[in-house]
Amino acid sequence: MAVLDLDITSELRSFRLALRLAVGDEVVALVGPSGAGKTTVLRAVAGLHRSDRGRIACGGDVWFDRGEGERTVDLAPERRSVGYVPQHHALFPHLTVRENVAFSGAEDATVDSLLTRLGIIGLAAERPARLSGGERQRVALARALARAPEVLLLDEPLAALDAHTRRIVRDELASELRGFGIPTLLVTHDFADASALADRVAVIVDGTLRQMAPPAELLAAPADRFVVALTGGSVVRGSRQVDGRVYVAAGGEIDVAVYPWDVEVRPGTGPPGALSGTVAATTVEAGRLRVRVDGWIGEAESAAGLEPGAVAHGVVRRLHPLGG
Repeated sequence: MAVLDLDITSELRSFRLALRLAVGDEVVALVGPSGAGKTTVLRAVAGLHRSDRGRIACGGDVWFDRGEGERTVDLAPERRSVGYVPQHHALFPHLTVRENVAFSGAEDATVDSLLTRLGIIGLAAERPARLSGGERQRVALARALARAPEVLLLDEPLAALDAHTRRIVRDELASELRGFGIPTLLVTHDFADASALADRVAVIVDGTLRQMAPPAELLAAPADRFVVALTGGSVVRGSRQVDGRVYVAAGGEIDVAVYPWDVEVRPGTGPPGALSGTVAATTVEAGRLRVRVDGWIGEAESAAGLEPGAVAHGVVRRLHPLGG
């Protein structure tokens, strides 16, 4: 099994990108705000961005190696065994689906196999303008895989889709990615996409790796406030008791993370030290009633008594100290 190893440093416009990763037979999602350096990482692996220093290798092949005062190895993009799906797919509008996929030089049998596997063989004679967003995404993926790459790179593969199509295509893509068996790097700013598609998630802010772990571990032991916000939680104050357990405490000495699905919101003032405050808004997300109360969010069975401006408190079922 090939392993993608990268250890790169690049001086970007407003910060330094410094990242070290090893990606095996898995999907690793690079997640963070816009401008954090995520796409630069993909471009560096693909040979489209030249890092100031570092090394990128896959298996026994070195694609890039540049140190202080040393001779530089920098293979051209076409010499790197990479399948790259850029944002908005970059399909050739004047070519058919089959011609787009065959552009890599793949044999007809390989093209037909990929089109069949991805469920778009019936679209082989169509041009991109006549395809839906999900269909274009699958064509771009087929074109990337037609090179039989050792590494797959996906840059915001779901960003161009509407919310309904996004959920459908995300499920389809998750199923496909599990079967590829090659190192895969996926860029997204959406934790829901990352948790559905990736085995591990790397949270990157201003070129720095804040935390890298399976999605469930990010929720269970977030490293800092940014990771909590990214994963949909809120930070409140807590207190660690002599038995080691942690409780919500208004005057507590530590920060703890709480997630909406672990907090039951009830009308009225709660007991001393409990989460409490004024209801700011109620929304329905994924069939659940979410209630925003001051600086935290919980869920409720009913909106009765939880109108904006009403006093409410939260019954916390579980919380997580920052950093584990």
